Formats: sequence, structure tokens, C-alpha cells
Amino acid sequence: MALAGCGDGGSGHVATAPVAEGDAAFADILRQRLLDARPGDVIEVPAGRYSFDRGLSLRVDNVTLRGAGQDKSVLSFKGQKAGAEGLLVNADHFTIENLAIEDAKGDGLKINEAEHITIRGVRVEWTGGPSTSNGGYGLYPVRTRNVLIEDSIAIGASDAGIYVGQSRDVIVRNNRAEYNVAGIEVENTVNADVHDNIATSNTGGILVFNMPALQQPGGNVRVFRNQVYANNTGNFGAKGTPVASVPAGSGVVVNSNDDVEIFDNEIRDNKTANIIVSSVYSTGYSDDSRSESFDPYPERISVHGNRLSGGGDAPDGFDLKALKLALFGLNGRLPDVLWDGYANPDLSGGPQICLHDVSGVVNADGPNGYRNPGHDASSFGCTLPPLPPVDLKRG
Repeated sequence: MALAGCGDGGSGHVATAPVAEGDAAFADILRQRLLDARPGDVIEVPAGRYSFDRGLSLRVDNVTLRGAGQDKSVLSFKGQKAGAEGLLVNADHFTIENLAIEDAKGDGLKINEAEHITIRGVRVEWTGGPSTSNGGYGLYPVRTRNVLIEDSIAIGASDAGIYVGQSRDVIVRNNRAEYNVAGIEVENTVNADVHDNIATSNTGGILVFNMPALQQPGGNVRVFRNQVYANNTGNFGAKGTPVASVPAGSGVVVNSNDDVEIFDNEIRDNKTANIIVSSVYSTGYSDDSRSESFDPYPERISVHGNRLSGGGDAPDGFDLKALKLALFGLNGRLPDVLWDGYANPDLSGGPQICLHDVSGVVNADGPNGYRNPGHDASSFGCTLPPLPPVDLKRG
């Protein structure tokens, strides 16, 4: 077996070194190969389990890092002593595929300020199960553009398994996220399609958030053809982080985001609610500083054509338990959609939260201290035009 770099039309170079499966020398070889990479290189990771005590980094454009399979080529950071990530990439036109990153001290794979990113067939996992001491993010592109994440797995992140933040033009498809606090999170991102994924056994399945202090507001996010079920793992996020306020048993959560379309999903058995629409005022970070562009109210949210069942029978936290008891009795359950009730009082026409094919909605009456919650669905029968699909410009 060999570690090889092969250029396109002579733009790259070739470096080979015989490496047996599990060869301890491979850690040093790979680290140096990433440091010496040239545009056009393909760096191959042979089958085997390789241990690293320091994080890896790449800063060269147009490089592919390719393993033999997400259960065959394993980069283990269980003994990591230095570095905030397993792998940190600051480079455009980067592809990583068919390998695993395990037990990083911090984030598994972070890609920062880059364009034209492909993450394919990558598994990021903390193998000891859910724990606050696990790294925050599994797959973590931030401030990126033209991003494709597909056929990947994220397990055990103490914040988000698959996260895309402050980015633009993103597709997240055919992935699996389980036993994370947030399975899949799209934050302050414009133009994102999240589809054909499985999110299960997380605290919250799929989150679409706008954070108050960030300059870029998110919007135009489509969540469709996903399976979001039984996301009932207790919240193990670090105290004070935004995800620490997500109730266990949350299916799809939209928080302070506009222009979100949720359709053709299977969403079931999430014990707090299958779908939650909320404002920053209902979170544990409502007093954080805010950018001038931040709009705290969720608006133009379209929910239609989903298959919803179960859920709402054991909401997390005293307030939500009391809400269920007050409206539906001891043996009742919250309906499919929970809205905290916060809306811009100066907005003509209301928030346009349009709900179809749901069992009902609860308005929790957050602005009035949750004193008069109700479940009249008559004002939610509006219809919004469909959002356009994301077009990744892969040139």
C-alpha cells in the first residue's frame, strides 16, 4: 500500500511510501504530505487505523484527501494532546472522502473560509458515546460557499454532528446523524438544501438557526425528504452554548430564521414536538449581543406535505410539561407543531407561519409569560410560494 499524490496535467506531484495497515509511521507521513501538498494532489489514506497525538492541517487549494472507506481508513485522535481539531482546512476546491475521523479533542473536521468544498463518505465519531467532553462539531464548514456534504455519518458531537455556519449555497444530503446534541444544524446560512438525511437519537434532529451576534442573516433553507425520528437523547451540550437550550425530544427546530420550507419529510416520535418554531426570546442566549441585521422573529415558514406521527407525549423541561398538562391533560400530547408565540408586532400580515398536513399547533404565548397558551390553528392556513432549489456552482 502507498500514500500517493498525483497531479492533474503535471500540476501536482507524486510521493509514495510503503505503508502497512496500521503502520505507526503513517501519522508522520500524512502530516508531512499535507504540509507539502501542491494544487492537484490526491493524497490517499490506505486501509488501517492510524493514531495521531496532534491535529492535522491543510492550507493548499485543489487537494483531495481520499481513504479506502469510512470504516476502513480511520484517523484516530484519541490520544490527541495538541490542536483544536482533528483536521483543519483553510483551502478552496477541497475534497475529502471515504475515511473516518474518531475522537478528536475538539472539532472533527473544520473547514474555514473556503469555496467549492466536497465532503463525501466521511464518518466523524466520538466512540465513547454522548458526553459533554466530546468535541463540539463533527463536520464543520464555516464561512464557506458552494458546499456539498453527502453520504457521511456524524456520531456523538457535543454541539452539532453536521454543521454549516455563515455560509452560502450548501447541499447536505444522504447523511446520517445520531447521538449528537444537534444532528444537523444550518446556522446563519443562505441557500441551503437539507434532504434525504436520517437524523435520529439526537437531542434535536435538524436545526435551522440564526444567531444574534453574527453579521450574515440566514434564509432560503429547504428541509425535505428527511427521516427525523426519536430524537430524545438528553441534552449533553456544554452549559452556556446555544444548543444547551434545545429541549430533548425536538424533531425539526427553526429559530429566528426566515424563509424556511419543510416538506415531504417523515418526522415522528420526537417527545417534545416534531416541529418547533421559535424566537431567540425563548432561548438561553436571548441576552447576547446582536448585530444590526439580526431579526429575532421567525417569518415565512412553510410546513407542508410531511408525514408526522407520535411525539409530544413527554416534553422536556418543567415549562413544557406544564404546557402539555394545561392544554391536553395528563395523558394528552402536544400536537405536531409548537410555536413560542413571538411575532413582530409591527409586521403587517403577521409572521406567515403556514402549516398544512399537521395534527395541530400550540401557541405557547411566550410574550405574555406563557400565561394564556392556545391551540387555535385558524391563522396558520396560509400558503407561501416554494423556495428555489440550491444550485452549486462547482467551477
